[in-house]
Amino acid sequence: MEKLEFAYLRKQKLVKTQKQMAQLLGTSIKAIHSYEQGWRSIPPHAERQLLFLVYKSQDDGKHKKPCWTITKCPTSRKLNCPAYEFNAGDLCWFINGTFCGGEARADWRTKMKICRKCKVFSHLMD
Repeated sequence: MEKLEFAYLRKQKLVKTQKQMAQLLGTSIKAIHSYEQGWRSIPPHAERQLLFLVYKSQDDGKHKKPCWTITKCPTSRKLNCPAYEFNAGDLCWFINGTFCGGEARADWRTKMKICRKCKVFSHLMD
């Protein structure tokens, strides 16, 4: 995640101050300022938490189509995927170890490169 995206999500999607964001992420105001200025890279745990909060802030209570339906995931893959196991097809991007594209990704940053191109995740950034 880049600094401008972090700041946009904090200000526009969550409508939070830097102090409020620091409290939500369990970090210091200085860390939030550093992320937004580009002085420090945004750690995966902070990005993940921020995206989850944005997701929850947009939750309208309606049941969303699961990822395996949207991506037409084969049954053999779906049955081994953590998103299916935990019935979290709208949170597949949040769960490590999902089989997007047929294989699990080694780390969060690699996974997010794939997720950012997916319809399931893209609604967060609209």
